[in-house]
Amino acid sequence: MGEGSAQRYSPRHPTLPHPERHTVTQDDLLTRAKAWLAEDPDSETREELAELIKAGDTDALADRFAGTLQFGTAGLRGELGAGPMRMNRSVVIRAAAGLAAYLRAKGEEGGLVVIGYDARYKSADFARDTAAVMTGAGLRAALLPRPLPTPVLAYAIRHLGAVAGVEVTASHNPPRDNGYKVYLGDGSQIVPPADAEIAAEIDAIRSLDDVPRPEDGWRTLGDEVLDAYLERTDAVLSPGSPRTARTVYTAMHGVGKDVLTAAFARAGFPPPALVAAQAEPDPAFPTVAFPNPEEPGAMDLAFEAARAVDPDLVIANDPDADRCAVAVPDPAVTGGWRMLRGDEVGALLAAHLVYKGATGVFAESIVSSSLLGRIADAAGLGYEETLTGFKWIARVEGLRYGYEEALGYCVDPEGVRDKDGITAALLVTELASVLKEQGRTLTDLLDDLAVEHGLHATDQLSVRVEDLSVIANAMAALRERPPVSLAGLTVVSAEDLTKGTESLPPTDGLRYHLEGAYKARVIVRPSGTEPKLKCYLEVVVPVAAAVDLAPARAKASELLVAIKRDLSAAAGL
Repeated sequence: MGEGSAQRYSPRHPTLPHPERHTVTQDDLLTRAKAWLAEDPDSETREELAELIKAGDTDALADRFAGTLQFGTAGLRGELGAGPMRMNRSVVIRAAAGLAAYLRAKGEEGGLVVIGYDARYKSADFARDTAAVMTGAGLRAALLPRPLPTPVLAYAIRHLGAVAGVEVTASHNPPRDNGYKVYLGDGSQIVPPADAEIAAEIDAIRSLDDVPRPEDGWRTLGDEVLDAYLERTDAVLSPGSPRTARTVYTAMHGVGKDVLTAAFARAGFPPPALVAAQAEPDPAFPTVAFPNPEEPGAMDLAFEAARAVDPDLVIANDPDADRCAVAVPDPAVTGGWRMLRGDEVGALLAAHLVYKGATGVFAESIVSSSLLGRIADAAGLGYEETLTGFKWIARVEGLRYGYEEALGYCVDPEGVRDKDGITAALLVTELASVLKEQGRTLTDLLDDLAVEHGLHATDQLSVRVEDLSVIANAMAALRERPPVSLAGLTVVSAEDLTKGTESLPPTDGLRYHLEGAYKARVIVRPSGTEPKLKCYLEVVVPVAAAVDLAPARAKASELLVAIKRDLSAAAGL
């Protein structure tokens, strides 16, 4: 979660409704499909569409032409294929032209747009199309030299003084997806009303023939931007800090390996032991069901490598390397390695920054653990909650550190105003090194935080659906009949976040605070990028001393299971 409001499902699920989907006749479908075919610049999607038209496959045509992918704060994301409800060159050219028109309307004619891309299918094509459209619209365009991590693009926007940036990526979505993410000149992802204004410009484009696309005229950057990014990573680490922690690293078939290993070498850490089968970019993601470190089985090869070389920690990036996952040795679990939750890593990094004397504001999304607020308060630092997504976190005034539970960490906001899996990996490895010199581990520090602030245990109830009405019905049930208690704890407040709060703009979500023998919090919201209903759970169990940690964890686990059960029943799931 955390990406924001791109279209709310992947068109792999043809039965799902869509905000812009409507009933059309067979003749209308054929008329639209033939018009699309006539101007499609891509031979692959032309062939796909021509075969569907020839076969008279009305269902498949409806799935592609009974609406459009909607441009939101997360840009676009969807399955590759022909038609306006798929990701393809025609859709991207329209999106680029809409962005260009928006920039020109804001007085940015002649401004620089920098474009990055990952190693997914069609990413390089979409990036080149964007460069051509920007050039044809009277803007200057610069392409990153090859597939690189998303944080390199986010860094490059401000480093080069660009007026906007585009990253072609679908992050950790399945192999057949791709996406289109937009940043403005402050280096942050767009927020309302920019998304609606860009979407209106996209809708105004009637034909690709109206979009000039020269064959050249843009610049392909060399490695100087990457070198500057790597130099900037020095700011994350303390001069002279220990650099001894040994790591296993997986790039999850993405673009992180070369940049992360270069950053580790520059910092003087031991070279990470690579998960060879996942080290190089591969858009098929052949060794995983989903290229997301949080998904079951995705870390199996990394744990296998860890059992062979016995490192201090395992680090994983997602395919575009803006997220960072961490695992630690744990003899109590099968296989000997345990994935840390995003909230645990978020707290560890916050504690490390406090130890290093950080000043400024710590921020997190509302679905992340309240432990960050406790850490900030104890250190005398500012603290803010935002809506989900780094487009909001990065805009917090005075931000020093921000995170959200979905493995996203912004540890150098002056360099990258977005989540950055490379610098987060550096910082957590520095922390592991400091602790190693003391004969301690990341797990020991988590125990210390629990004793100091209470055990903040988090979990998630995530329901993937084939029919989006299941999500709508669950949200309606909770709004009409809010639970009065969950797991024996009384619901003391129930907020409908669609109305907004004093500190938050409106969003589609529900928030419950629970009290009783223990305190708890529940947030329920539809995913912004997948057909999922997500429920974020947190319980806080006081811990008087280290000896009380085991029973506190058992109680927290019991409560989380009970909250899941009762919440599922209340939502009719």
